[in-house]
Amino acid sequence: MSSYQASTLESIKVQQSSPKELKSSAFISVENQSAKAHWHEVESIGFTEDQRVHTTIWISGLTLNHDVIIAAALRGIGYQVKNLDIADNGSLRIGKEFGNHGQCNPTYYTVGNLIKHLQGLEAGGLSRESIIKNHVFATGGGCGPCRFGMYVTEYRKALRDSGFEGFRVLLFDQELEMKGVNKNSGISFNRPFYLGLIKALVAGDVLNLMGYRLRPYEIEKGATDKAIKQCKSILVEAFEQRKSVTRALWECRKVLDKVRVNWLEVKPKVSVIGEFWAMTTEGEGNYELQRFLEQEGAEVNIQPVSNWIFYIMWGKIDGVQKRINLRGKDDTREGLGGKSAVKKILLYRSAMFGLKAWFRTCATVIGLKHYHLPNMKKLADLAHEHYDTIIKGGEGHLEVAKLIDTVEGRRAHMVVSVKPFGCMPSSGISDGVQSLVTARYPEAIFCPIETNGSGKVNVQSRVQMMLFKAHQKAREEFEQTLKKAGLSEKEVSSRIKSSSSLNYPRHHLACTAANIMYKK
Repeated sequence: MSSYQASTLESIKVQQSSPKELKSSAFISVENQSAKAHWHEVESIGFTEDQRVHTTIWISGLTLNHDVIIAAALRGIGYQVKNLDIADNGSLRIGKEFGNHGQCNPTYYTVGNLIKHLQGLEAGGLSRESIIKNHVFATGGGCGPCRFGMYVTEYRKALRDSGFEGFRVLLFDQELEMKGVNKNSGISFNRPFYLGLIKALVAGDVLNLMGYRLRPYEIEKGATDKAIKQCKSILVEAFEQRKSVTRALWECRKVLDKVRVNWLEVKPKVSVIGEFWAMTTEGEGNYELQRFLEQEGAEVNIQPVSNWIFYIMWGKIDGVQKRINLRGKDDTREGLGGKSAVKKILLYRSAMFGLKAWFRTCATVIGLKHYHLPNMKKLADLAHEHYDTIIKGGEGHLEVAKLIDTVEGRRAHMVVSVKPFGCMPSSGISDGVQSLVTARYPEAIFCPIETNGSGKVNVQSRVQMMLFKAHQKAREEFEQTLKKAGLSEKEVSSRIKSSSSLNYPRHHLACTAANIMYKK
């Protein structure tokens, strides 16, 4: 008899008892419940150092460029790492088949993607025993309010039900440390590991940013994708062979500089924000939103992964500053009992400074001109009036801050906030708090969308309607700039002869075509 059936029978007995018996039964029931042990996650079979030589580590979850470059970086320091393909709707169906009900669609997509891949390995001739023994999967954990924090449990449940019980899933927390590891871990969290990972993340960021910057303005269709593919190969070789990454980025610069562009095409700039996975993935998990916007004539402003790392570091510093007065009474995992608050703050600030310096180096070398990482303190101040920055979950206050900063700084004509169906942290913001923000900033073109694996046509129709307004706004901005300069569009075209991909104009307005007319 299952525990559910037993509890149901007990409930029926209590309902049929006399008042005296009812009181006694209820007392016994409470007493029995208090004696029950709480459920806890059972750790899977570990991944040890001696298994490293014959074990393949599979990764996924970011953009394809990120996954490919990170895999190459880890191969360069001695690991056998490969990346999965981008999750598609086939992954979604498998995830729903073997996963629990009521999950958000990133869970279904990512869990189903792994199972689909393992089924492919088995269909290709590998035995199930060999797959379980010689392969592991590494994934990230999440914050408390988000079901992303339960991903590892979902992976193990779905793997068991699909016939791959015992397949190892390694869980990283948000500080890039693995849960439940020991000194004999198959992954050594040392300096080469962290440096390789951070270098690869930033290299993937600047490569993606260059792609989204050039593709809308390319003269020869497909030239940008072809160049990005070539650049990715250059970076993979550099990381695998442990060559200079900056030299590889310089080679990428030469490749990208050959892409001819027309900066005077008037296009609305659209900023994509929202739940981390939904706004980052480039596949069917968000209806291929970025490519759809480009097909509709927009320039897409994506959020680099570096922003997320900065947000985590800022949160650590902010947390320490708020807990300083609790020292001696704050002995939690993140507490300051017996620790130096100054040292912790200096550590995180040094890490932020180092990451920012590396990002700036990579951006300069590859030719990503006039791109600036956001100031996390400024964003927190912008959002605090509308959303308390002490509240954690998802991107916390960042969604609110990004919308306000975009409008006040004229950084984009339109903001799309994308979230999975039922995403608790993001839904509460985009469907609730942002309503107040847009009321205070009526000039904002804000389009919140929800993804669930279906409804693609409805979502794209909503985006198209809002994008029509953004097109009008971009055209007005361009024509006002022309009028201010006392020029015609034909005169501007004849004066601006350079169409180099590296001559992206400095930011003054949201419209790139308008910015090109400002003096450098």
